[in-house]
Amino acid sequence: MLQHLSIQNYALIDKLDVDFSNGLTIITGETGAGKSILLGALGLIAGNRADTQALQDKAKKCIVEASFNIKEYALKDFFWANELDYEVVTSIRREITPEGKSRAFINDTPVTLAQLKGLAERLVDIHSQHQTLTINGSEFQLSVVDAYASHADALNEYSTQYKQYKVLEKALNELVNKEAQAKKDLDYFQFQFNELEEAGLKSGEQQDMEQELETLNNAEDIKLNLSKAAAGLNGGEQNLISSLNEIKALLTNIAKFKPEINDLSTRLSSAYIELKDISNELESIEQDIVYDPKRIETLNEQLDAIYRLQQKHQVKTVEELIAIKDELSGKLLEFSSLEHEIEKTKKELDTIQKSLAALAKKIAGNRKKEIPKIEKEIASLLSSLSMPNAQLKVEHTETGILGPHGTDKVNFLFSANKGSDFKELNKVASGGELSRLMLSIKSLIAQLTALPTIIFDEIDTGVSGDVADKVGSIMNVMAKAMQVITITHLPQIASKGGSHLFVYKEDKNNKTYSNIKRLNADERVQEIAKMLSTGTPTAAAISNAKELLKN
Repeated sequence: MLQHLSIQNYALIDKLDVDFSNGLTIITGETGAGKSILLGALGLIAGNRADTQALQDKAKKCIVEASFNIKEYALKDFFWANELDYEVVTSIRREITPEGKSRAFINDTPVTLAQLKGLAERLVDIHSQHQTLTINGSEFQLSVVDAYASHADALNEYSTQYKQYKVLEKALNELVNKEAQAKKDLDYFQFQFNELEEAGLKSGEQQDMEQELETLNNAEDIKLNLSKAAAGLNGGEQNLISSLNEIKALLTNIAKFKPEINDLSTRLSSAYIELKDISNELESIEQDIVYDPKRIETLNEQLDAIYRLQQKHQVKTVEELIAIKDELSGKLLEFSSLEHEIEKTKKELDTIQKSLAALAKKIAGNRKKEIPKIEKEIASLLSSLSMPNAQLKVEHTETGILGPHGTDKVNFLFSANKGSDFKELNKVASGGELSRLMLSIKSLIAQLTALPTIIFDEIDTGVSGDVADKVGSIMNVMAKAMQVITITHLPQIASKGGSHLFVYKEDKNNKTYSNIKRLNADERVQEIAKMLSTGTPTAAAISNAKELLKN
């Protein structure tokens, strides 16, 4: 339950601290005194959008902090899941800087707005006059039936699976679109790959082929020069090797007279052996070179194919062409894996779709089963609020289409008078009727949920007199199960509370501020008497106020 609220620099509030009691708390005050400001501040705690226009002093930051006793509400899992410190008395703080930046804290730990909302929606339900209109919304109507059906586990399981379903559905659409685009390119990629594959490209082959072709094209010149070179070394009677052999013999004859000539002779022997070897290699090379027109034609064809591919792909080497071929191979394999991924995703989608359909059927059955009870109890509550012939009809339809809340939907139809046709709420219900219907629904939900606190902002719109008294009585009954805080202008309701807070304006330093105080018994009599009077409370009004407070 809400224990304490602290507000600084918000709208007409400079600094305000207020304690709240359990049971039913009444808030009253003149129009414009600042009651709605309290709701606005609490709205920040609940995660509503921050606005720098709300700053009372534009040079200072706004701070709103609320403390809740959460001992009885099984919220430890939320704190664990969000890595927050669990405290029996938990504080939620919201700060707005003059620059418009907003920060949120839970037990002094910074949190995201989503985390703040996640906790706040489990702690407090702020029902403003505007929210009465949400009774016309299909999502709200469905939530009413779900609260009554008490199948939160099934709903959570469905919600989890539905999110997975939507993720898979999106993934499948993306894969299918990717496949469609790939199909447009597939034939072209396959043609390019085949062309490169058929070329039989090998790293380094271009240089080898170009060298071989150069040799074959100049075979006659090469053979002639090699032949002449070999002949010069070892051909005919007068050649370099023969001459060298004769010189070696001459040196051998005189070596005994001059020892150093032995060294020269040895060197000549080495030169003789080397030149003899060179001569043999020249002859071997010359014999290996054969002019081959067919080989020349083959090489020209192979190199022309390489040059054409290089020009086509705007590269200069065979290695680059091989890299392009490998890239194309990857794209073709990717398309193949894309088909596999699509089939895999379709199977996963089909599995989760069947599971969702089964869950949705169960949820729809639960909802349908509870509808007669809801209609009966709402009719009973409306009767107690002086609408004896009013009836709510919950229309249930199974669409068969998977949606975020199942495959079915509900629609609230209303008849205020005996014999009247059932029509949609916004077409037949007046403001007062809607207020009483919403109160009846909230009363039912309060019995079914463990929500700690509910705040009503003038839910008594359009009612008065005896009906107002009955509205107050229903709130009192609700307050036995939860904390109820209500803002009202009606004395019949104001008299029902266990505690009474009064919102007022005061002028200070040429500025107007809103403030709040808890009324004692005498002050409470005076406040309710004022609500019963058009001016200064009369003795009769005071007497009437005391009488109301006794009930």
